[in-house]
Amino acid sequence: MTNQSQEIGLIGGTERRRIEIVDYDARWPETFQRLARTIAGALGDAALRIEHIGSTSVPGLGAKPIIDILLVVEDSRNEAAYLPKMEAIGYELRVREPDWNEHRMFRTPAKDVHVHIYSAACPEIERNLTFRDRLRSDARDRQLYEEKKRELAAQPWPDMDAYAAAKTEIVERIIATARSTTAGQEADANHVLLPSQREVVAREAHVG
Repeated sequence: MTNQSQEIGLIGGTERRRIEIVDYDARWPETFQRLARTIAGALGDAALRIEHIGSTSVPGLGAKPIIDILLVVEDSRNEAAYLPKMEAIGYELRVREPDWNEHRMFRTPAKDVHVHIYSAACPEIERNLTFRDRLRSDARDRQLYEEKKRELAAQPWPDMDAYAAAKTEIVERIIATARSTTAGQEADANHVLLPSQREVVAREAHVG
């Protein structure tokens, strides 16, 4: 294990980076598949789930040209199970957050791939996938999100975390909408009309 293993937060400190939003690249899914195979091969059974997340996972959405990957392990606190293996395939530990979902993030030296690691029961897994799936399925939210990203990217930011924090409001709103929509669909699916109720509905349908 490297001497980075004792550092907390941003390993190496903050960085000022230019925020650039580019048009969607149809090669991003293929790039993710290649990266996921490499990670799965290196981690073996330690990799419980590997998902493409973030804007590059949404067809048609403009994004920073950075592939975001969600990697689920049994317990992200147990770095011995994955850190040496991630380093062996060229990734560097960039983030260690014991106080926030025991989140870890690795990236490539080129800074064009981010691998976010969470424990199997972490709620951030569902949150990330809910956001991704909503953007994939809803053109209006996808457009609103891209417009906000391009607006924010045109402003100066001290680091990428500050830019990400500025997106919090719209991200949370989209997630809330997705959850409420899903809840409504589940309620409809679980609601069964009794025969007498069907007759009432049928009669009401013909009123007026």
